[in-house]
Amino acid sequence: MSIVRLKPGHVQPVWMGHPWVYAQAIERVEGGATAGDEVSVVDPRGNLLGRGFYSPRSAIPVRILVRDEKTRLDASFFQARIQRAIELRASLGFPSEHTDGFRLVHAEGDGLPGLVVDRFGDVLAVQFGTIGMKVREAVVHEALHALLAPRAIVDRTSPQTAKTEGFDPSSGVVRGEQVSALEFRERGLRFRIPLDLGQKTGFYFDQRALRGRVEQLAHGAARVLDAYAFVGAFGIAAARGGAREVVAVDESARAVQVGAECAAANGVGDRVKFARQDARRALAMAKGSFDLVIADPPRLAPTRGAREQALIAYTRLAENACAATKPGGTVVLCSCSAAIDLAALTRALAAGATRANLLPTVLERWFQGADHPVPAAFGEGLYLKALVARVDVR
Repeated sequence: MSIVRLKPGHVQPVWMGHPWVYAQAIERVEGGATAGDEVSVVDPRGNLLGRGFYSPRSAIPVRILVRDEKTRLDASFFQARIQRAIELRASLGFPSEHTDGFRLVHAEGDGLPGLVVDRFGDVLAVQFGTIGMKVREAVVHEALHALLAPRAIVDRTSPQTAKTEGFDPSSGVVRGEQVSALEFRERGLRFRIPLDLGQKTGFYFDQRALRGRVEQLAHGAARVLDAYAFVGAFGIAAARGGAREVVAVDESARAVQVGAECAAANGVGDRVKFARQDARRALAMAKGSFDLVIADPPRLAPTRGAREQALIAYTRLAENACAATKPGGTVVLCSCSAAIDLAALTRALAAGATRANLLPTVLERWFQGADHPVPAAFGEGLYLKALVARVDVR
């Protein structure tokens, strides 16, 4: 087996359990490893730190799966790890009578870096994030079928990820029946997402808990703005919670169309009005006319190098979101950028509100749901964070 030897000074995070080996931490690669190969990661003295798959074209050439010498990374390993992930979800109450859409395998959080599996009723959506995991695609599919017998498995791997890692992405159904849409229930609400509407695996399951909270916050609210709405899951929850009028804004015409269909299917189509519009413009034009504003933008800092520009964008977003809210109203400000931590997001809220001559008071802090677990040593895994704040005049 090829060996990846780390430089002095780069050992402790990996030794403590961080699953990523960054390119700048590597002294040399011994043994002629090729893309997708299993490799051992050792410290400068040759002590084993872990084993994983090699991605030479990535800024993270190794993502560690096991920490010992004996465990074989074979079909039984994958089946055992996926079974463990299923059991964890069962302990969290997934699936249930009211929710059968959730994250089933969360990459590093389930000891399978490079693999994401979401469940949509009786259909599974998979994403391969490393060439090592893609090479073992058949083994993953076999394990999923043996354990869950899904009606179909749909490949939703990002073409950009495939290009970076150096493999050809699959598309559409890779096993089982032909399906045209992903259908599931979340907290009793029904959604149908056509396969041609491509966001992540098809839906943002990581915000489930916060959508439940928004439903509570919307009780008695006259007007709610759901910015960056996608298919309006926040807005639909707000309408069911009692909001009299919800405006859901997204720049994708297809998302707006599907969102309107989902709202109608859940009996709130008369109160959730979808608009195809740039969310930034919608927020800027709102001018204190909403009781509750949800601003959940796409990732603004895809890399740490983009962090400073992203902070400027989050500050501007916070300014407009606060200005769109009536005094005494509530803003929900979200970030799915791992490079933007909770403290940075809070500073952006404070700075943005100050620009709008408003005073925000943070009442609650939210993170990704429990079906998106995070290893304790893996700070980057806590990518989603949200602030719920009351907005008052200064």
